[in-house]
This record gives sequence, structure tokens and C-alpha cells, in this order.
Amino acid sequence: MSEKIKVGIIGVGSISHSHIVGYLANPNVELYAFCDINEKQLQEMGKTYNVERLFTSAEEMLALPEIDAVSVCTWNAAHAPCTIAALNAGKHVLCEKPMAMSVEEGKAMQEAAEKNGKLLMIGFVRRYGNDCAILKDFIDNGNFGDLYYTKATYLRRNGNPGGWFGDRRYSGGGPLIDLGVHVIDLVRYLLGNPKPVSVYAATFQKLLDRPGIKDKAAYTPSHAIPDLKCDVEDLATAIIRFDNGAVLNVEASFSLNVKQDSGSIELFGTKAGAKIDPELEMFTDINNYMANVNLCMPTALSFDGLFTNEIAHFVDCVREGKTCVSPAADGVEMMRILEAAYESARTGHEVVLD
Repeated sequence: MSEKIKVGIIGVGSISHSHIVGYLANPNVELYAFCDINEKQLQEMGKTYNVERLFTSAEEMLALPEIDAVSVCTWNAAHAPCTIAALNAGKHVLCEKPMAMSVEEGKAMQEAAEKNGKLLMIGFVRRYGNDCAILKDFIDNGNFGDLYYTKATYLRRNGNPGGWFGDRRYSGGGPLIDLGVHVIDLVRYLLGNPKPVSVYAATFQKLLDRPGIKDKAAYTPSHAIPDLKCDVEDLATAIIRFDNGAVLNVEASFSLNVKQDSGSIELFGTKAGAKIDPELEMFTDINNYMANVNLCMPTALSFDGLFTNEIAHFVDCVREGKTCVSPAADGVEMMRILEAAYESARTGHEVVLD
């Protein structure tokens, strides 16, 4: 494909800015149309990015035959219907994480992509980060040996975004499905995408959105919806076992009495271990002496270019048929993990996956 692809955005709230910037930075893309049910937000975004084709109906936008691909940046509950509609309209789709609200929805999305012969890529953006690239380079060259235990945390002290993020009807859950999905997927990707075989999890509703705290949370959605409630967990923890024997211990919170927001990834292998917090440090032995290794370059996750890398890969997959790094199948596996975690938390028992 030699000419530019025409791209539409479904849902022009906060996360759409990152997609839009990525598309505008790509010389092979024409940002063609926006769609959102919020007329005010839609008009503001159209003016901000000089996009004139504006729709409050996804079906009307998707009826444009010249659109080649879309980004789905809606709240979670709309991911599946919007994605399936776009695929059935013959468009390639980049859907934000989490893929869906359930395994059933995720499978329906994957089936729609296969039926229509179109790409469905999931927005696991951490796979496109500089820190991931560095770690993967070391892993692929055998520097860690057999990776058998991993830890991941994504903790906020007062970071419930409010709005639809806190309402299970729109979000599907709290920090596990919103934040934990990032670090769970990153670790699974670094491990070589093993299949999950069991999950044991616990969730807590203790602090919720801290309604009595005067310090406003730093995270707020752009869409105001009436009659919203906060009924998601504020802390989740899970142990995930994979078919290659590796185990992941994950913690994610919106509200937790910790000193400050934090996030880290830890990998433990037979030859070496590593931690990103936020810089990468590796732990090994050299000449039979214990040694800690730091690289002479920045290794902390850089948000500069993160989404641009993801968007560039999506565009290359659409235009050149490149193999997708974050395909629909991986999104379905993530939904199996998340669904099992919430079920385990509900029942108090481990969930064994088929």
C-alpha cells in the first residue's frame, strides 16, 4: 500500500490524545474522522486537531468506505460493540486495553476480525516501551536463563480516576483491569506469552475513591456521566501460574495507604534477575562474585514516543502486513486472567483455567 491510510477515532476522551499524536506523527496516515457520543467533547477535539468529519454515531462514521482503520478509545463497556461494528464494516482496529469486559466478548471480537479478514490489535502499550525492548534483548540472548518467578506492582495512594473508571458497569473493575493489565501483560510478554493455567486473587473495597480526602486525585476522565457510583475494588492482588511453570505475583491499587505512588517489575531467573523501579538494575554473578549491573543509558520507561511506537506498528501492520506484536489472541488470554482473578476474589478459591 503506497498511499496514506485514513483513520477514524471512536471515543475522543483522554486516552485518544495519545493515539491522535501518534497518528499525526506518522507520514503514512491521514487523520480522517472523529466519533463520540459527547457532542461538546467531539466539537472541542475536532477544533483542537483540525478534523472536520465529526460523528455522534459510530455506525455513520464506519459507513464511510474510505476509512481504512480505527482506534477504539471508548470506556471499556463499549470496546466490544464498537470494535465488532468496525470490523464488520471492513476496518482494521486498534482497541485500547482492556480488550473487553469478559472472555466471551473478547472471543467475539477475535472471531469478527478473523471472519472479516481484518487486523484487531490490542493496545498493550507497555510492549512498545524502551524498557521492554532492553529487557527483551537480554532475555532473548539468554542472559537471565530460565525465568521462573516474577513480581509486578502498580500502586496509587489516591488515584481513583472517578467517573466511569469507578463504575463497574462501564469499567468492568478497578485497578486490576485498569492498571494491573499493563504490568501483567508486560511480564507475560517478556516471559514469551505463556498460557495462564491458574489464578488465585483477592480484592478489597476499603478506601474506594477516598470521598473524605480534600486532596483531589490526579486522574480524571473527560466524560461526565450522571448517576455514576464507585463500586470497584481499590486494591487487588493475584498469583498467576503459567504453563511453562513461571509464576507472577501482582498488586494494583487505586487507593492504598502507601507513602507514594509506585510501580515496579521484577524478574528472577537461573542466571540473573532484574528490577525496573524505575531504572533497570540487574543482579547476577561475575567470576563467581555477586554483582549488580546498571547500564550507561536511560532505562526507565519513557512516555516520549511510547504511543507513537505503538501506532507506528499498527500502521505498518495495516499497510505492509507485518506480524502484529499485540494481537487479539493475547487480548483474549488477558481477559481469561482478569476474569479468573475476579472470580477467585469472589469465591476465595483458586481458579483453574482450561
